[in-house]
Amino acid sequence: MRDSDGEGAGGGVPRSHPSNIPLPMSHSDPNYSGTDDECSNRQSSSSATGGGFYNDYPSSFSGECSPYNMSPWNQTMASPWSHHSEASMAAPAMAPGTSLISSLVREEGHIYSLAAKGDALYTGSDSKNIRVWRKQKDSGGFKSSSGLVKAIVISGERIFTGHQDGKIRVWKVSPKNGLHKRVGSLPRLRDFLRGSLNPSNYVEVRKNRSALWIRHSDAVSCLSPTDAGQGLLYSGSWDRTFKVWRISDSKCLESVVAHDDNVNAIVAAYDGLVFTGSADGTVKVWKREVQGKGTKHSPVQTLLKQEHAVNALAVSAVAPVLYCGSSDGLVNCWEGDSKLVHGGVLRGHKKAVFCLAAAGALLFSGSADNTIMVWRRDAGVHSCLSVLSGHTEPIRCLAVVEYNKENVAAAAAETGDNSGVGRWIVYSGSLDKSIKVWRVTDEPADTLLGGSVGEGSQMFDRYPGDPFGASSSTSFR
Repeated sequence: MRDSDGEGAGGGVPRSHPSNIPLPMSHSDPNYSGTDDECSNRQSSSSATGGGFYNDYPSSFSGECSPYNMSPWNQTMASPWSHHSEASMAAPAMAPGTSLISSLVREEGHIYSLAAKGDALYTGSDSKNIRVWRKQKDSGGFKSSSGLVKAIVISGERIFTGHQDGKIRVWKVSPKNGLHKRVGSLPRLRDFLRGSLNPSNYVEVRKNRSALWIRHSDAVSCLSPTDAGQGLLYSGSWDRTFKVWRISDSKCLESVVAHDDNVNAIVAAYDGLVFTGSADGTVKVWKREVQGKGTKHSPVQTLLKQEHAVNALAVSAVAPVLYCGSSDGLVNCWEGDSKLVHGGVLRGHKKAVFCLAAAGALLFSGSADNTIMVWRRDAGVHSCLSVLSGHTEPIRCLAVVEYNKENVAAAAAETGDNSGVGRWIVYSGSLDKSIKVWRVTDEPADTLLGGSVGEGSQMFDRYPGDPFGASSSTSFR
């Protein structure tokens, strides 16, 4: 990650600058108390060795009750996490239907981005290639000249890719031959050329350097489309901004200087809310309003303010819950429809959390410790279902799709399990240059770990009276 100097400037264009939000928010550890001076010197690296894990925390596990040791992938007590205590539990049976299906390897580079739809999987790497997989078989690919592929999203019939050089490419599949063809870039060339003629369209992106406000001046790190009816695409960048694009005509509607450091994650969520996470250690909430043919985003609240970089965000599809993964190895969550209240901390990873994916009642977290933790939320309480182990390098991206009816029927015939629990295909991309394909079931946690995490292994913390409590909630209506 890199630091950026200077603030965006200029006039006459629809840019938004966040006002100072006088709400000192908490560190990932709610017992932490810091000053504004300390926050100004935050660590901005989100590397595997950068944030690390708090050394002053007691271990999140107790001997045999470690979900890593209890998972189907490690049935021994040789784990480096293991320290025996009296609060141990018997190892559970393997979750029905949860397994590693296959490993997809093509020696093209480290995997940094994934997107899945139906039986199609798109993978991006530092080879500049976007590889296409269908039914876990290599189905060719397409190449961009824009550098490392840091983000991929699918919206309707279009595939959007974000690149190291600050460009966003747009692709479509030809109905004739099934090949992928580039159909545009964001911003459009004509908009770029037209805008470059007007000096008021330039902003200062760092000391003694200006750029057009409609174009990212650094790597595009994250992408998030809105629902189809709204037709918007959000892009976050290391240039500290996020931009809003109208998909129908590829027009940039707005550019927002959002953070003091790299924007690492962005999620367009419910009720016109947008969440951003940054290497400056903050998570911010923005409210979208329509202004004529454009948009206007206003800052609502800073949910988190810490020294460790925020690397990933995810919003539950079945409940108004926001998750945040950061370089201290923790996953924070906030809950609420009209009000967002801190719901606790999910502990378990030994190193930085790089990616998150939410599906049904489940949350998947991928980490620099080479594991994926599977969490289930039930009545506001999170439980760890299992720990998926198999990668040999940090996990940088995740994608989840639901089994179709044929897959569910096949799985039921194979396992004899007709309980009707949710079944998911999980794709994980790693710096070990492989993509692993997992089958995961949405099985209640009490059948796997013998109780909720909050009650048992203390991996989920809800602190009574902590500064994240109800007093820090904010109404969005």
